Amino acid sequence: MVNSHIVLLGYMGCGKTTISNKLEAILNLPKFDLDQIIEKEYKMSISEIFNKKGQIEFRRIERIFLKKLLNNKDKSIISLGGGTPCYHDNMEIILKYSKNVFFINTSPELLSERLFKQRSKRPIIESINSIIKLKEFISKHLFERIIFYNQANHIILDSNQGIDSTCNKIIEKINL
Repeated sequence: MVNSHIVLLGYMGCGKTTISNKLEAILNLPKFDLDQIIEKEYKMSISEIFNKKGQIEFRRIERIFLKKLLNNKDKSIISLGGGTPCYHDNMEIILKYSKNVFFINTSPELLSERLFKQRSKRPIIESINSIIKLKEFISKHLFERIIFYNQANHIILDSNQGIDSTCNKIIEKINL
């Protein structure tokens, strides 16, 4: 059942979308951003879907689209939402379909710096009004999610060394 898509996962703000854009150009593979696909299908932002349908319904929708992407026989680059691996049996399904699952491991300090300016676009952090509180929230959230993220085939440490370095680390480990 392994299709060997390149699957990028990690906490919001770790750079999954930026990395997938760069890998698409380098590897000449199609890329899919799970959140963008859902937004296009529902003609709403993820924040709007959360607000109108609730998190439970969003996670159900997310799982349906995840399975569609993974079932595609053509190899691709798939970037997931930060919570995708943590719900239902999503991580089990992801690992069943790919041996190229990458966790972009980014520190709470770096994540809070990146995300503080983007709060309005991120439903779960939009009401947090200080960078210190954001770092506390991210640290707690990462603690809850890390058990899922660490199941990835490969862990790439993001120490803010740049997108090229991160992409090179991924390319070195890809097994297509």
